[in-house]
Amino acid sequence: MVDKLALGQRMRHVRQAAGLTLDELSGRLSITPSHLSLLETGKREAKVSLLQALCTELDVTMAQLLDDSAPSERAQLERDWAAAQHGPILGQLGLPPLKITKAVGDDQLRTLLALHGELVRREKLALATPEEARRANTQLRLAMRGIDNYRPDLETLASELVASVGHDSMGALTHREVALMAAKLGLEIVHVGDLPRSARSVTDLENGRIYLPPASIPGGHGLRSLALQAIAHQVLKHNVPDTYEEFLQQRLDINYFAAACLMPEVQALDFLSQSKREKNLAVEDFRDAFGVTHEAAGLRFMNLATKHLGLGLHFLRVGDDGVIYKAYENDGLALPVDVMGSPEGQIVCRHWSARQAFTRTNRTTEYYQYTDTPEGTFWESTQIGTSLADEFSITVGVAFEDAKWFRGRDTTARQSSLCPDLSCCREANGSLREKWAGNAWTSARLHAHVLSPLRGGMFPGVDDVELFEFLETHESPDI
Repeated sequence: MVDKLALGQRMRHVRQAAGLTLDELSGRLSITPSHLSLLETGKREAKVSLLQALCTELDVTMAQLLDDSAPSERAQLERDWAAAQHGPILGQLGLPPLKITKAVGDDQLRTLLALHGELVRREKLALATPEEARRANTQLRLAMRGIDNYRPDLETLASELVASVGHDSMGALTHREVALMAAKLGLEIVHVGDLPRSARSVTDLENGRIYLPPASIPGGHGLRSLALQAIAHQVLKHNVPDTYEEFLQQRLDINYFAAACLMPEVQALDFLSQSKREKNLAVEDFRDAFGVTHEAAGLRFMNLATKHLGLGLHFLRVGDDGVIYKAYENDGLALPVDVMGSPEGQIVCRHWSARQAFTRTNRTTEYYQYTDTPEGTFWESTQIGTSLADEFSITVGVAFEDAKWFRGRDTTARQSSLCPDLSCCREANGSLREKWAGNAWTSARLHAHVLSPLRGGMFPGVDDVELFEFLETHESPDI
């Protein structure tokens, strides 16, 4: 099938090549010049019988007439402008369509298309806002929920790369093995102290180097994980992301790939399956067996638990102020969500394990709790972590009937939650409200990132100037 505009352009091209005017060709085809003009401008669809007659009159084949490539630069400009006018950017402006006639020159068309291109570029920059990020992240989370958070394609690629450096046993993947993985892609890992502040790593494809910080950066991202994420971009042949959705998808891909390398599927499942048989599943044991962070172990457990162990579960990373930073569930727990369906940025019930764990004096060990909710009873295991900015909790939980497989199932700690009912934990006691309403004032702590869009450079969130200046500085092998 050829669209009407492309066919019309080809009709006009073969007519002009034959040296015929609209009046002359329309007379031969027994149609009016205005009808033929509408066909050539793509405003009307030609009948097959008319196309056959045109082929006969001009001695061209039907294949030539139906060739959908642009017959000239002008034709391509007209097509690009037609596509722009049917796109969302110009449509949102509510402007009437601009008719392209012979009076509109090629340079004018190029100017219009350049202006449209700039509007598209600025729109893409505006996509990296907190609102757009939450919308895109919600879609991605639901998509992963639909596949039980398991990616067999990434598991296979990670397993092959890990096996290629001879790592086939239980235990932590070494820095040397990660360096060998990079070398297989023609890359060398280089540690520097002046990475752009907005970048976790930089890969110089021209000179074959992955630049990493000299030590693990705050937030639990170890050097092995950072290197593997950089390697993943190359293994997965990622292109520069065009949309925020694509940026988030790539982030998910590289995080998954890195975790699958650090905790390879075969070895991880051997460990987890044995622990389940012994009814002694524990995220902290899984963490220690592979030398990763508690958060990384919890996230990796999500990848494998439903698909291979038959366990639905939920995962939460929650700040010490109760705000959700990461969330996932496929066990029926009702996460707090905003009108867009996003749990990130929402407040967790005070009675959930993710917040109760902060009330303990001893925070070095996992905290276990049963929580009764309107959706049923859930068992949860929570570990407190610390970043430079604040504390946070990592929670992995399951429905009551699956608690039997986990260490800590014998806990006597139990809480009841009625959320989202405001009377549960979000409305102050009546007497306290009456006492203090109008008699107190406070100033809220505002998270700066809530109002700040990501930098809109070549890579969302990364400052182009810092990135390119860094690469220029380190281009010489002597530096």
